[in-house]
Amino acid sequence: MIQALLNVFRIPELRTKVLFTLGMLAVYRIGMWIPLPGVNQSALKTYFELQQTDGGAAGRLMNYVSVFSGGQMSQSTIFGLGIMPYISAAIIFQLLGSVLPALKALKDEGPTGQQKIQEWTRYATVGLCIVQAIGWLYYISHQSAGGGEMLVYAQWRSSPLWWVMGVSVLTAGTVFLMWLGEQIDRFGIGNGMSMIIMGGILAGMPTAVSWVYMNFDPSTPDGLNWMGVILLVAGFVAVVAGSVLMTVAQRRIPIQQAKHTRGRRTYGGQRSYLPLRVNHGGVMPIIFASSLMIFPSVIFSGISEATQQSGGILFTLSNWFGDALNYGQFPYIMLHVIMVYFFSYFWITIQFNPEEISKQMRDHGSFIPGLRPGPRTAEYLEAVMERLTYVGGAFLAVIAVLPMLVSVGMGVPFHVTQFLGGTGLLIVVAVILDFVQRIEANLLMRNYAGFLGGQDGTGKGPKLRGPR
Repeated sequence: MIQALLNVFRIPELRTKVLFTLGMLAVYRIGMWIPLPGVNQSALKTYFELQQTDGGAAGRLMNYVSVFSGGQMSQSTIFGLGIMPYISAAIIFQLLGSVLPALKALKDEGPTGQQKIQEWTRYATVGLCIVQAIGWLYYISHQSAGGGEMLVYAQWRSSPLWWVMGVSVLTAGTVFLMWLGEQIDRFGIGNGMSMIIMGGILAGMPTAVSWVYMNFDPSTPDGLNWMGVILLVAGFVAVVAGSVLMTVAQRRIPIQQAKHTRGRRTYGGQRSYLPLRVNHGGVMPIIFASSLMIFPSVIFSGISEATQQSGGILFTLSNWFGDALNYGQFPYIMLHVIMVYFFSYFWITIQFNPEEISKQMRDHGSFIPGLRPGPRTAEYLEAVMERLTYVGGAFLAVIAVLPMLVSVGMGVPFHVTQFLGGTGLLIVVAVILDFVQRIEANLLMRNYAGFLGGQDGTGKGPKLRGPR
């Protein structure tokens, strides 16, 4: 492993790409510490700490948004919106591409159509930034910290110029992050948007470690003792290992290529496989489920505060979904699991097209042994993907609810337990695996041993064998 890391910096082109990527991520993290003018940063930080500790609907929303904003909404920096508006716009166009025939035809045109969709995505990102920036500034301008101190200074809050400046700065910050991601794609190691998200998520890990260190007290039975630390560390290692395994897990469908005889020579006849990922939906089902689970929390929390009832179905629902003390209990978790399963199958329905795959296999003269090309092959692929999605949905459901269970069971804040599962962990695992594969491809292309190859620096050492 050490030799492979040294090989990365021995190749000038690869070294330049890696250093450029690290430099762009450093620029991103520097911008995360430039505050927005007019905001009382100390009061805002206190307010967010209270909300996240409370565990109510507002705290859940802030924890979720912090995953994509780098956790710096509590400081309201120029990059406060993060890359989330771009991700939302990309998801919207990805969903519309499966529904609108005109957009689907544009996607099938190839690089030209993809470039046009990318341009529309940028425009939609700017629109979402303006809407989210106005909502965010309105929210903090009407909130106060525990001592009644307003989050935005009065002389700024009443000035129209502050609103124009705030919306412009937050929008420009997200557009700049979008540009940074594109520069990483062009001149860096690639996958720039995901690298920015990963940088924001990993930036919160020192805060989680410091919380564990500050609250470690083995002398008291109610505090965080050695057993609790061991359980947290073991859980983190086990979840990361399981996430890596399920991210790369595949069901390989054998494919036989038909033989073609031309003159005295016979072509084709090779055997290959069609890889079907177990977790084909990736992190998208958890993102959709977590987003929608915020709404019942906010709605029933408002009903509980407005009605002050002591019985009835509304009171019961508000206790299940709106009360911070019941966050992570059975009804909430069951609904969350159902939502994860629903969106797992929903995402497969719009992303995986067995009829199109079967048609492409037939056009290329390939077939699955024992199955007739055409509808029979499509039915088989659909049945296999449904079973894989059931397993992948179970994995995503466990990952989604594990941080809540640990937070409630051990009394650990959610910003610490989120590294035991959830959206952030899956994003980090997927991005790191993609980063390692890109480095591996560059090393092997230049006859160097990669991370999974020989350790002697020549590429001739023992290598891991894949499945036959």
